[in-house]
Amino acid sequence: MQVSKLQPTRALAIACLPLAAAVVSASAAAQSSVTLYGVVDNAFAYASNQRGSSNVYMSQGSLQASKFGLLGAEDLGGGTKAVFRLESGFNSLNGAAASSAGMFNRQAYAGLSNDRYGTLTLGRQYTPYFNLVGALGPTSALTGATGAHPGDVDALDTTLRFNNSVSYVSPNVAGLTLAAQAGLGGEAGSIASGSNLSAALRYDFKPVSIAAGYVHLKDVATSSAIGSFANNSPINNGYATSGGVQMIAAAARYTLKDLMVGLNYSNVQYAPGAHSLFSDEAVFNSYGAIASYRFTPAFAAAAGYSYTRASKSNGVNDPARYQQISLEQTYALSARTTFYALQAYQHASGQSLIANGAGRVRISDAVAVVGDSQNTTPSSGPSQFIAMIGMRHAF
Repeated sequence: MQVSKLQPTRALAIACLPLAAAVVSASAAAQSSVTLYGVVDNAFAYASNQRGSSNVYMSQGSLQASKFGLLGAEDLGGGTKAVFRLESGFNSLNGAAASSAGMFNRQAYAGLSNDRYGTLTLGRQYTPYFNLVGALGPTSALTGATGAHPGDVDALDTTLRFNNSVSYVSPNVAGLTLAAQAGLGGEAGSIASGSNLSAALRYDFKPVSIAAGYVHLKDVATSSAIGSFANNSPINNGYATSGGVQMIAAAARYTLKDLMVGLNYSNVQYAPGAHSLFSDEAVFNSYGAIASYRFTPAFAAAAGYSYTRASKSNGVNDPARYQQISLEQTYALSARTTFYALQAYQHASGQSLIANGAGRVRISDAVAVVGDSQNTTPSSGPSQFIAMIGMRHAF
């Protein structure tokens, strides 16, 4: 009987099968992935009043911030993963970085995630207040450019981040998610100096979602733990030297097929510190309502109304009040490319405390600041109208 010359090779291959299976199994147990993602968003814009003049200009990041990022995960086995995110914002009109704070100015963190025990991350991160409450607030249905509460005074848009932070998010248990975060000030001899705290919870039950959150900022003007915070508009720049800021917010939504309706509320308190340019606590209360409807798989529209009122303090006897109406229409050409139109109108009344640019503050008539896209280009008077037509492409 003739023996095939291939038999030794075949025998070796058969002998190696268990080892190959073990290698494949080990490889599968330690799978890793890195995803590159991003958004490019540009638009034509019209403003009825920017510091006294109307303006037609190019705008970027209006529907969604222009950005790119890397999101990674490595399976460590037993339901545990190592995770990281690096995310950078940029100006898609000229290619410049969105911030001088660093290359990854939006987010930069790493940590561990477990299906049973939750996720622990360290680095530069958004707060639980934003992640859980902001997700149900006005800016996820209406873009923050024109839908955020005036000047984003309550940080429900993407304007608040913590540096040097430790964050924990629980797994979803029967619809309930809890999250907490601490931003460390990093001052020798005082772990509390310059530190910031945030906590939030969210409950989802069939068509209803409810969330509430809290933020406490210390040493606002000097803390290294505050990665970014919007206090540069005439709404609240008079309190930029605050010794501490407390924010409490709640939001709820009801979704029935293609219809969504929601309510939101926030309370923001600015407390004076040893080096503040104001002496009395200032409070801003904002009330909002939002709704959206998907008419077709490609076309959707949303609307929102908000009312923000400041308290009587620091010599202001007629506190500022802001009423804002925001509209949004989107048409999806594909899963990644969307045409959009935005319109918003805001009317301001009363008086506010504003910074005069010379290290002082003064009482002045309140001026309109639509959303958080006009923080540095507010109206010179009580009214401001903004309209935008643009395209967003995600990758």
